[in-house]
Amino acid sequence: MSYLVLARKYRPQTFDEIVMQGHITRTLTNAIRSNRVAHAILFSGPRGTGKTTVARVLAKAMNCKEGPIPVPCNVCRSCMEITTGNAVDVFEIDGASNNSVDQVRELRENVKYMPAHSLYKIYVIDEVHMLSLAAFNALLKTLEEPPSHVMFIFATTELHKIPVTILSRCQHHDFRRIDVESISKYLETICSKESVDIAIESLRLIAHEAGGSMRDALSLLDQVMTCSDGTLSHDQVLELLGVLDRKIIFDLSTAIFSKNTSGLLDMVEEIYASGHDMKKLYQDLIEHFRNLLIVKMGDKIDRLVNLSADEVGSMVEQVKDISEIFLNQVFNILFEEESAIRFAIQPKLALEMILMKVVQIEPALSIDVLIEKLDNLRKEIQGTVDQKKNLKKNNNPIKKKPGLDPPLDDNINVNNTWKKLRNVISEKNPSLAAFLKKCTLTKLTGESLEIEANGNDFNLRMIQRRKNMRIFESICRDFFGKEMHLSIKAKPSKPDERPRKKDKTNDLKQKAIQHPLVADAVEIFNGKVVDIRIL
Repeated sequence: MSYLVLARKYRPQTFDEIVMQGHITRTLTNAIRSNRVAHAILFSGPRGTGKTTVARVLAKAMNCKEGPIPVPCNVCRSCMEITTGNAVDVFEIDGASNNSVDQVRELRENVKYMPAHSLYKIYVIDEVHMLSLAAFNALLKTLEEPPSHVMFIFATTELHKIPVTILSRCQHHDFRRIDVESISKYLETICSKESVDIAIESLRLIAHEAGGSMRDALSLLDQVMTCSDGTLSHDQVLELLGVLDRKIIFDLSTAIFSKNTSGLLDMVEEIYASGHDMKKLYQDLIEHFRNLLIVKMGDKIDRLVNLSADEVGSMVEQVKDISEIFLNQVFNILFEEESAIRFAIQPKLALEMILMKVVQIEPALSIDVLIEKLDNLRKEIQGTVDQKKNLKKNNNPIKKKPGLDPPLDDNINVNNTWKKLRNVISEKNPSLAAFLKKCTLTKLTGESLEIEANGNDFNLRMIQRRKNMRIFESICRDFFGKEMHLSIKAKPSKPDERPRKKDKTNDLKQKAIQHPLVADAVEIFNGKVVDIRIL
């Protein structure tokens, strides 16, 4: 065929023509200039970023008649043969179809022979990760100590499949994805050379759809140019590529911000009727809100958002009145529901359901404001509790318990006496002291002690056991120096007090859980109320 696709026609022939891989071309140029080129080099990275192209330019630079030289002449016999792909000393091998150990053994035999007319015999193995483990093992020794006239260049898109033993024997260079701006500028240059009039907006759309791959971008441009007589409108480009206009994504997000449910569903219906893929639309929407969130944060936008400057400016304008927290809420829901779209039998219905859920989101307060309001709410509830306690205290002043006789002596304090008595009991009988720990001395006379058991019924029964009572009476006789009558009673219960207190506590808890600030906190942190404590 006489026609060459753009990816082949405009393949870079020198390191300076390589787009967006300066960190690699600069290293290789310096290595050639200083005569420090490694005998085995591994290129890894996404598809269409220039791995094979750089390998060919490196081969030309090493085998050029003037070389090794950083800038090949592209006119000598060796350069011309490499450019056309029929060089006798440069072997381009497809790792996917030449992956057996027998083929690697044949390669090992061939490296012994000197190049035909070049300085080096160069082996370029593309998709090297497709070699079998046995083939890799057969290559190890030759790769580590090849003849001085042999050079290996490997290329792969799946670095993790390369054995460590191979990686350790190669100089590794990692290729980067090419950003939208660089691709669109390169496409604009090619359109100028081809005398094709395509709007820069359309070129940016093609660059965005390429996903960082220059080869994909050139293939899409080739497709568009095939249908052109010289001028193509943006709508024609959209129709040819079957791509959704970026403006529609902006319109969808605007409808979400304005809570225009009917308009949102109408747009989805129109997109569906046009034959666009709902799953692809959802992916674009997730990516758009991710970019909106980063733009709103305003830090490292150029690095984190792979879009043109004009589109980033439109995003800045769109989110100027939208809070960062609300954008995060929308993005979080869209991301969480991604599997529902991916596995849905009816993606359109699933998309509509998710969008209606997003529209119903109430913008939450910022974390700082929320914490401040929650703190005020806590103080408000605490103030209400304290006020009720003070009111109850004023309405029910403490009165002296009836039946309490005055102490034997003015210097005797009932509490101190009980404390000392319990200390003596602890020394002589710790088990009895444990049962008396929750008891209170309520009445003390010259001949008797009245004790109120505050614990449960088990405590009372254990104290009233005959053995424990004899021990208790004996200790009291030694402590007071005379016989003392012991009276042990259970603390009178107040049946209405506990339920009433419990009802008030439940009312306060219910009031707290229904407060809007609590609802906002649960929404922001995607949490749930585990417990409510009234201090």
